[in-house]
Amino acid sequence: MNNSRKVASIAGALSVLWVGVTAAVAASQRRLVFNPTNKREVDKPRSSGHRTRPIVLRATDGTKLSGWLMTPQVPGPHPAVIYFGGRSEEVSWVVRDAGKLFPGMAVLAVNYRGYGASQGDPAEQHMVEDGRLLFDWLSERHHVDPKRVAVVGRSLGSGVAVQVSMERPVHSVVLITPYDSILAIAKRRFRAVPVEYVLRHRFESVKYAPALTAPTYVLRAAFDDIVPHSHTDLLVAKLGKLHLDETVPESDHLNIPYLEATQTRIATFLTEQFSRPHPLTEPAAVLATAEVLPIN
Repeated sequence: MNNSRKVASIAGALSVLWVGVTAAVAASQRRLVFNPTNKREVDKPRSSGHRTRPIVLRATDGTKLSGWLMTPQVPGPHPAVIYFGGRSEEVSWVVRDAGKLFPGMAVLAVNYRGYGASQGDPAEQHMVEDGRLLFDWLSERHHVDPKRVAVVGRSLGSGVAVQVSMERPVHSVVLITPYDSILAIAKRRFRAVPVEYVLRHRFESVKYAPALTAPTYVLRAAFDDIVPHSHTDLLVAKLGKLHLDETVPESDHLNIPYLEATQTRIATFLTEQFSRPHPLTEPAAVLATAEVLPIN
């Protein structure tokens, strides 16, 4: 009888602990998925190869999004790139490195909601909606060739890039340390927690990957303890049009975008792709509009 009570007591304690851990994961999921930073990585961002213009766009719900538009110094129209950053990334560094990363291309780098000087709170739905809006806005600029707009997504941003590419006529795609889904990574990390029932920001790229029709270039870190290669493997196996899957030597999850080897690979891939246009049929999607606000 005593043993039965002990077993029941232990089982009860474990149940309470399990419920507590599950509740804690559910309550803190935004912090676990996103890590907004307001501090600029580069104090006075400017591209040596572009005209650099700080911009503020208003999202469809009125939220102000801050970032930079960079345009080549020679007349256009030019091919263009939209950059989507990682979980803890403020994107001013992209402005500094744009001359090496995106030579001869117009570049749009805007911080997610809650990041940098952008207003609001991050969420998967908002990131994807804003990403579509950025694509539409950039495609309408007079100095941009709307048939040659690429997207580049790093880590968390690879999930945004994949979903935008599924719904917009993206010319080319670059995915840096991408994953199959945040849900899958969370299930791996919290094995005892039913995360599929509590996680709202899932970023299930593997579900959308087969619909991608643009040439897609995958770049992995040689040493990656954030996105294990097995999770990238699952995504790559589903990509509709994989161009190349490469590992950057001596790279890890944090330093990979800053390395010269990475930047040279991205610049070469995009330059080559933009030199041979890919005919695309524009998907049936409602084009969003963005209001450009004056910079104070």
